[in-house]
Amino acid sequence: MLYIIYLVAISAEAASGALMAMRRKMDLFGLALVGTVTALGGGSIRDVLLGHYPLGWVAHPQYLAITVGAAMVAALMARWLARFESAFLLLDALGLVAFSIIGCDVAASTGAHVSVVILMGMITGIAGGLLRDILCNQVPLVLKRDLYATVALLTGALYMGQLHLGVDQHVATLVALTVGFCVRLLAIRLALTLPVLKER
Repeated sequence: MLYIIYLVAISAEAASGALMAMRRKMDLFGLALVGTVTALGGGSIRDVLLGHYPLGWVAHPQYLAITVGAAMVAALMARWLARFESAFLLLDALGLVAFSIIGCDVAASTGAHVSVVILMGMITGIAGGLLRDILCNQVPLVLKRDLYATVALLTGALYMGQLHLGVDQHVATLVALTVGFCVRLLAIRLALTLPVLKER
């Protein structure tokens, strides 16, 4: 289940990256690059930080084909996809929590401390979007939008907490996915944000 969600999530993230690249008037190579970085950048940064090799997309080159293909399809269907912004928000929310759990699993397999595992889960979930915004020359949305990185942290902490208590991994995955997804949708619906400090 998590693998299927992962494939859907990287496709959606690649499409969102390509659409943003189009708004910046990038060429086809730029669309493919931004789309791929958005989808696979978080996992790549996590693997580099953990010394976990080969990188996910190096071990599974089909991920590159999926993300480049999704980016190209999104570019060709941009006008039509613009009508389904709410669907992209749902897929993005699902991708965020799925990436976070997958990131925790990968980090835990290296024997990292639980605090590092949860942090790596968050990085897996948010770093792709962070890189996308940097490449598109804008302030990263993760630093100024409704709860996003916080949801990734919450999802990872809930997942690892359940495993620590001896909960079955499949059950822990389902609970963390459901709770993280619902919290993210609630944050979007109610525009929940962390406090913003302003200088006098």
